[in-house]
Amino acid sequence: MELQIKEKNGFNYVDEGAGEVLLLLHGLFGALSNWEDVVREFSSDYRVIIPLLPIYEMPLSKAGVPGLMNYVEDFLAALSLTEPATVLGNSLGGHVALVYTLRNPGRVKRLVLTGSSGLFEDSMGGSFPKRGNYAFVQERVGYTFYDPTLATKELVDEVFNVTNSNAKCLRIISIARSAQRHNLSKDLSGIKVPTLLVWGLNDTITPPPVAHEFNRLIAGSELRFLDHCGHAPMMERPREFNAYLRQFLRHPVPQPAVAGA
Repeated sequence: MELQIKEKNGFNYVDEGAGEVLLLLHGLFGALSNWEDVVREFSSDYRVIIPLLPIYEMPLSKAGVPGLMNYVEDFLAALSLTEPATVLGNSLGGHVALVYTLRNPGRVKRLVLTGSSGLFEDSMGGSFPKRGNYAFVQERVGYTFYDPTLATKELVDEVFNVTNSNAKCLRIISIARSAQRHNLSKDLSGIKVPTLLVWGLNDTITPPPVAHEFNRLIAGSELRFLDHCGHAPMMERPREFNAYLRQFLRHPVPQPAVAGA
């Protein structure tokens, strides 16, 4: 299916289906299309919303995790979405989802993290994008997947075009450094909503020990691993990812305790 991009008040986004809201947040080099299989699978039962995060266009002074979280808050306000949503985040999107949940606990019904930053990530393999270096970009994109054939020329070209712009590169570096600075290990005990962690066993960017640490720090979280899978399980193993997500969404969500009850 081809995702239809909508525009409202300067926000670009996908909004498919009706019902309980699934809010999907993509990563640093991500795109709306990263979630295509989730939209295809769940838009018949849920309202699936994906904002296009302004990673390459936002003011440099705001290019970081807090700025992206504020953008998500503004986006949801523009859509008049106040009901609690299930929030899913991949990579940097997971980091933004965590900060959003900590700041807006009443607006998050469930949380799903896959290859999330927030504790540790190696998005650049220890270095930042090199302008005009196609081989470097090809290697970095390939690093995302267990199966290197998923790093298609189209995907590599897309990232290369981004890193070929000085202005975009500056924002990527600013956001990547912000993600490394904003370590959430001391804050994760504040996550009280049901949380699912879906991780690739072959993720080299946020390796499996990171998933175990998230699992330890978020009380009651569920951890599921996918073999032969890298940093983007919803792209590389969509059928299995969606099965875990479907199972998780069927769990009843505990109601908050009423004071004095």
